[in-house]
Amino acid sequence: MAKTREIKKRIKAVKNIQRITRTMQMIATSKFAKSQSRAEATKPYTEGIFELVQELAATAGNVSHPLIEGPVGGFKDDARPLTLVITSDRGLCGPYNGSVLRTAIKQLRADDAADPRVEVVGKKGVAFMKFNGVNVHRHHTQFGDRPEFEDVQELAQHYIELFEAGRITGVNLIYMRYISVARQAPTIVPLLPLKPPAVEKQEEGFSAQYEFSPDAEGLLAELLPETVKTTLFQAFNDAVVSENIARMVAMKAATDNAGKMGKALKRKFNRARQAQITTELNEIVSGAAALG
Repeated sequence: MAKTREIKKRIKAVKNIQRITRTMQMIATSKFAKSQSRAEATKPYTEGIFELVQELAATAGNVSHPLIEGPVGGFKDDARPLTLVITSDRGLCGPYNGSVLRTAIKQLRADDAADPRVEVVGKKGVAFMKFNGVNVHRHHTQFGDRPEFEDVQELAQHYIELFEAGRITGVNLIYMRYISVARQAPTIVPLLPLKPPAVEKQEEGFSAQYEFSPDAEGLLAELLPETVKTTLFQAFNDAVVSENIARMVAMKAATDNAGKMGKALKRKFNRARQAQITTELNEIVSGAAALG
């Protein structure tokens, strides 16, 4: 009797867990739909900025900008690269955080800096860095599940000012890139300095000629900072979508596993109950035979 009672308690606990994981799966699915629409809505603008900068570089000739070539006065003696790692505040999202953080640790070891300047978004990333002995220079907590462009713009402008002042030699962005619903990949993006787009050789024939108003340098002064800001904002949106997908998949797997475990426990309970009934019948038959 004690064995069947214990199995019934386990069945009840598994059902409660299954109910919780199914609810979390539904919440993650709802958040995924909203975050996916945001990420796909901002992607055309981000790609359009890159195309515009590429076309400008191809037609304007040799133009220079501090965000491409570095600060005018050079870098400071204590300048070092900055790495921004985007993780989640909550767990239960499968390999999402682990993949991003392993990529970050590998990149930091490749940089081989004595005291790397690391900034982290998300509580999971901070805990991981501290466990591995990496000093977190700054923990960003202002973004949450729905990053606003104003907050991302402020952070990007801060990086631009540090780079132009020569206090950092560059910014590497590490996050989970959203490619499709079935594919997300941890990605390292060199945010600063901006690499000048490759200019393809013009084939013989007609080519478009442009007149710039304002001049090319003035356009670059507006477009390049905007490129940094939109790239960073797109990375935050991709990270949110990837986190929701990972949590949705993980909670579905947990729900399915709880269902399988519940069925296995139910079979085990039926066998134990059947054995218990057989034992009681044998005791009754044996008692009646002894009395007769």
